[in-house]
Amino acid sequence: MRKLGKPTDQRMAMLRNMVTVLIDNGRMETTYMRAKEVSSLADKMIALGKENNLANKRRAMSFMTSEDVVRKLFDEVSPKYADRNGGFTRITKLGPRRGDAAEAAVIELV
Repeated sequence: MRKLGKPTDQRMAMLRNMVTVLIDNGRMETTYMRAKEVSSLADKMIALGKENNLANKRRAMSFMTSEDVVRKLFDEVSPKYADRNGGFTRITKLGPRRGDAAEAAVIELV
């Protein structure tokens, strides 16, 4: 796991929020390194949602920050990927960001 210039608690809070926003909206713009980290966590959450049982819902609720997004994950997002084994997200590079020249990227659900 990359440190992303943050202490562990701040980094995990940021990634949890980013995964929640990605699953809620289906797409978000961020830096390339953050997108790579969010991609692996979002894939794990979608794979968790493919089996709809109480234990998996509780595990998803312990990670994501919104109960409505967890409901959306189990009811809408994961059933779309029932026949897919992995690779639920796509990262597209946008080039350097204006201002700090960080490598910008768009991460979206496939």
